[in-house]
Amino acid sequence: MTFDDVVSDLVRVIESVGAAIMVVGGLAAFVQYARHVRKGAAAAYTELRRNVGRVILLGLEVLIVADIIRTIIVDSTLESVGVLAIIVIIRILLSFSLEVEIDGMWPWNRWRTERPGGSTGTGTEQSG
Repeated sequence: MTFDDVVSDLVRVIESVGAAIMVVGGLAAFVQYARHVRKGAAAAYTELRRNVGRVILLGLEVLIVADIIRTIIVDSTLESVGVLAIIVIIRILLSFSLEVEIDGMWPWNRWRTERPGGSTGTGTEQSG
């Protein structure tokens, strides 16, 4: 077994972990949603969307790690670097849009709603 074979197997494991995060996390989010619905929670759907978005973001981050390892160690050609760049750009855009969907605001506007101490407010407070 060569070094490339070991790294390829490691990349497959990391990809499997990323996929498992999305599957198991998605199922857990739906189980939590069902519990909230049975209790009559008004914001159950919003919480489901937020949790599923977070799970997808985490899974995408793990998959990006696997792609980077594969490109750097196993298949370090100019073509594979270009493919990696395209994959990373697509996943970053997907992650960015999911984050906007989860938070309901652009990341650069988040500071306007944060109060000193980490809690969120209406954005009209001034720190002094």
